[in-house]
Amino acid sequence: MRQTAGLVELIGLTEKFTFNPKEGIDNPIMVITDDADWTPTLRLCVLKREEGESYGFHLRVERGCQGHVIRKVTSWGVAERSGLRDGDRLLEVNDCFIDNVPHPEVARKIKLSGQHLGLLVLEGDDYDQAVSRGLDLRALAMAHKGEGRKAPRLCHIIRDPNAGLGINFTPVEGEKGRFSVGLVTGGAAEKAGVCKGDRLVWMDGAIVSDLTHSALSKMVKKCGNHITILVIDSQSESNYIRHKMPILPAMAIPHNLPHRARRTHLGLGSEGYGFLLRLEKTSSGRVVGHVIREVDSDSPAERAGMQEGDLLLEVNEELIVSLTHEEAVDQVRHSGQQVTLTTITPQGLEFYSRVGLSPLLFCEDNAVEREQECSVPTSLVVERTQKEGPADIHRRRSCFLQKGPLGFAFNLSCIQHMPGTFISQVALGGSGQRAGLLEGDVLIEVNGHNVEGKDLEDVIMLVREGGNFLSLMVMDRDGYTTLKESQKAASTTEFLEVEEDENVEISAL
Repeated sequence: MRQTAGLVELIGLTEKFTFNPKEGIDNPIMVITDDADWTPTLRLCVLKREEGESYGFHLRVERGCQGHVIRKVTSWGVAERSGLRDGDRLLEVNDCFIDNVPHPEVARKIKLSGQHLGLLVLEGDDYDQAVSRGLDLRALAMAHKGEGRKAPRLCHIIRDPNAGLGINFTPVEGEKGRFSVGLVTGGAAEKAGVCKGDRLVWMDGAIVSDLTHSALSKMVKKCGNHITILVIDSQSESNYIRHKMPILPAMAIPHNLPHRARRTHLGLGSEGYGFLLRLEKTSSGRVVGHVIREVDSDSPAERAGMQEGDLLLEVNEELIVSLTHEEAVDQVRHSGQQVTLTTITPQGLEFYSRVGLSPLLFCEDNAVEREQECSVPTSLVVERTQKEGPADIHRRRSCFLQKGPLGFAFNLSCIQHMPGTFISQVALGGSGQRAGLLEGDVLIEVNGHNVEGKDLEDVIMLVREGGNFLSLMVMDRDGYTTLKESQKAASTTEFLEVEEDENVEISAL
């Protein structure tokens, strides 16, 4: 017996997926406006704060209000001086389109930006009107930038023993603080992603516009066997300057970086996750961090590639470096059957500290998203997802949707006596397809709530309560079935053993 529910009210999708012209203005192809030439006005607000200063605004997702909403703009604060207004809707953070991204990830991007922040916003009424007319907000944002604007590149150059770094810098005539890049063909810099004629923006944590050519030359000589630089092509640099937009490492596509934070997904095994978590300190009492130790052979941790000595930075994408040992352990324990851990090697943490960047800025998952967002059309990303092999799709996937003219553009169904609510239909060109949903995908979470044991009606209610934004965690049917079978054979009891030591706290996970 098959049970199904067409979420017509919610997503505007029927079983046959047909439009009724008699529906008039509610039909997306029948919308008529008095002002066909109307275009919304986007504003770029560049915020710069001092050390210890806040940006002076709140970012909210509000019930009954679409988009990421700017609220509580502090009078005479950084945000207000930069042109932000209460009620503005946020479209981009540092050149990344975020209108269809969940609130926690947007807030994360802002926090990782550091002391400079570029926000592209739209006045609230204009945003609502643009959405009601079915305008493509991403296309509007791209048009605002103009043509020929590419993302900067963060390149790590390792000195060749014979040929050196293979790079030199020449001041741009008549323009203080701007330097053109010269290259040795086939040299270390070119192999690291630097291109001839690039403009140098940043070097090992220092913004070069503040440096003289002499000071820059001294930095290069003192850099040792490697150097990390931020570069951009001259045409894109001119575009950024024309729009008074800072060029930041947070915007960059990484090239040849020696270290990356790594996000790992672990399923709970019969004896836990298979590693020890230790809060380690130096003899002077300085906290080293939450350290991964004693990774068990053939455990979930070992199979996921976790390494002895790695430092744990996040649990389920929540920062834990400032937590006590007990609080960090609780974060893992409360994750249930699966946990997502973000780790980095001690050498990696030292590298990012030296160049003054957050180690989370180029987490492996985030770096892939950034490269796709900057260089690959959405349609190609969706096509790539649909063509992935079994090894790639038999895992959990996060899909973020914003309601469009077709709603969320998918249907949910369930089959009696079979586990899981699943995606039964995905509308071509709709929000669901753009987010990477595939027919047959099983829903695991809806807006952070686990729905594996919930009835179809309860799942639908959770989707409705999300308003115009929807965050789904899904898994293909074969992978989900395999996961459930393996969990049936495994005990769900988790054991914790804590040893007392003034410089070490340990828990088995």
